Amino acid sequence: MEKIDNLDKQILEIISQNARIPFKDVAAQCGVSRAAIHQRVQRLIDMGVIVGSGYHVNPKSLGYRTCTYVGIKLERGSMYKTVVAELQKIPEIVECHFTTGPYTMLTKVYACDNEHLMELLNNRMQEIPGVTATETLISLEQSIKKEIPIRIDK
Repeated sequence: MEKIDNLDKQILEIISQNARIPFKDVAAQCGVSRAAIHQRVQRLIDMGVIVGSGYHVNPKSLGYRTCTYVGIKLERGSMYKTVVAELQKIPEIVECHFTTGPYTMLTKVYACDNEHLMELLNNRMQEIPGVTATETLISLEQSIKKEIPIRIDK
């Protein structure tokens, strides 16, 4: 993988705070041309450093008032890929991680209310072959959400 230099990091720091900022403004802050910013951003995309951009929709505005983290235990860890394929079919699951610790997997799930959550758990997630147990943690409030810090070498 190509090396990321300080200019790349400076660009990443700016656009990670505001993905809609015009390249001319990024260029002005970095002291380079707009074309240089465009080329750098495209290179960072091609390298897989920038993996997406877009809008973040507030789940509550769509009626998803309950955010939960569901730990899933599997019969065997080797069933992970098969179970992930089934979890992928449940739109309310927005993240899934293969983990160490008490769970084989950890998912982030949005539900409209407790009844909806119970339906997702009992009738969808726990019915997947290989799932032996789930444990649900309800998020009462999201206090921090941010991008990873970008360290610029001095």
